[in-house]
Amino acid sequence: MLRAALHSGAAHRRAVFEVFARHLPNGRRYGVVAGTGRLLDALAEFRFGAGELEFLRAAGVADDATLAFLAQYAFSGDIWGYAEGDCYFPGSPILVVEGTFAEAVLLETLALSILNHDCAIASAASRMVTAAGGRPLIEMGSRRTHERSAVASARAAYIAGFAATSNLRAGFDYGVPTSGTSAHAFTLLYDDERQAFAAQLAALGTGTTLLADTYDVQAAVRTAVELTGPDLGAVRIDSGDLAVVARQVRALLDSLGAVKTRIVLTGDLDEYSIAALAAAPVDGYGVGTSLVTGSGAPTAALVYKLVARADDTGAGPWLPVAKRSVGKPGRGGRKWAVRQADAGGTAVAELIGDRPPEPAPGERVLLRQLVRGGQTVGAEPVEEPKLFFRRKRRMVGNVVCGANEIVECQNRAAMARMDEKRRDRKVLVPVSFSRAPVGRVGHARIVHRGSETLPLCRLASCTLPSWRLACARPFHMPPRPRAC
Repeated sequence: MLRAALHSGAAHRRAVFEVFARHLPNGRRYGVVAGTGRLLDALAEFRFGAGELEFLRAAGVADDATLAFLAQYAFSGDIWGYAEGDCYFPGSPILVVEGTFAEAVLLETLALSILNHDCAIASAASRMVTAAGGRPLIEMGSRRTHERSAVASARAAYIAGFAATSNLRAGFDYGVPTSGTSAHAFTLLYDDERQAFAAQLAALGTGTTLLADTYDVQAAVRTAVELTGPDLGAVRIDSGDLAVVARQVRALLDSLGAVKTRIVLTGDLDEYSIAALAAAPVDGYGVGTSLVTGSGAPTAALVYKLVARADDTGAGPWLPVAKRSVGKPGRGGRKWAVRQADAGGTAVAELIGDRPPEPAPGERVLLRQLVRGGQTVGAEPVEEPKLFFRRKRRMVGNVVCGANEIVECQNRAAMARMDEKRRDRKVLVPVSFSRAPVGRVGHARIVHRGSETLPLCRLASCTLPSWRLACARPFHMPPRPRAC
């Protein structure tokens, strides 16, 4: 593309690219933005050196004109994006890139490879944080993914509410708090469990966490308390029927006087199993495989599309462009987004229009400038997105909802009943592609602008029978009839 555009002269035409998701993974109500900070770091170093240029020349990929352009390449345009930790929906323009076609089109793979991964991890992490109900979670998935993905996953999970990571590189690179426990290999190194526990306690003190399920859990707990008294920090359980074992261990610890000793559960946990443990006497969770693989959705399915371009003179307004492929239609035009909240601070709609917004009371502009004239202006330490995420979380009913409290749930225990039989139930998610005034059609609000009539609400699967909209009025889709 770049070679042909340079040859035709269209490469230097001003263009707008947009990153968005056409849909959410089945069963999801929202996604969480993460990876923007990593993208800005990568953009600052995105250059073509002598080795890369020689490879492209030898492979016949680039001609002399293209090589000359790449040798001088440095992005000089502007970028806007949603804040890390904010939520998004189908159609949300989470990243907007303005520049010449040549310099902007080269960022597609860079942007999507980072954002698709990190948004998928943050979205899964947010669901787990919600299911945990305030109990801390530790990210422990480094051994289940690529070594670089492990660090990125720890960062994304921290933004979405995880308390710590076992990945020390993530702590070094991004300041993510680190935590961890010993492995079964450490216990097996010694002649018996008592020797292993004594060695760990001698080095780390009584506040450490002892792994209690290498042999017999009950015996291990008794040994641990014998060695530490009531001051043992925590025990970790990694196998068995975790709810049953946790209750047994809690009762045993209390009977031995270790009433302050915490219980940490690990072992192939995901948001469903965490929700099922809500009533168990547990103090924290360690999550690995399901987190770093997106809990069944390893990619956020984001795309990077050209949505507007300048005319031949470059002086006129942006010209909307969009493909009309069957099943993959686009929405052209440079877009801007605001989120509306009601008087109580609950977000009720996301409005996306074709001009810079003038936010009214209760509205928040979502796109913030990240890059201006090729210079990064919106970089933040990883703690800022995490604090932003915490501020935007809100207790609605008796459940902490997603990153921006779009929906409410009346019964947390319903999460434990999420299964395939409910995957086909539909609810409405409030996303608009134009602005006031507002009309109504059935259960969906519509918004009119000029000759366009676009639906405010878009469909997304929801696995909770008791979720409902926080906007307009409650909407419940009746259960799908079961086959006899």
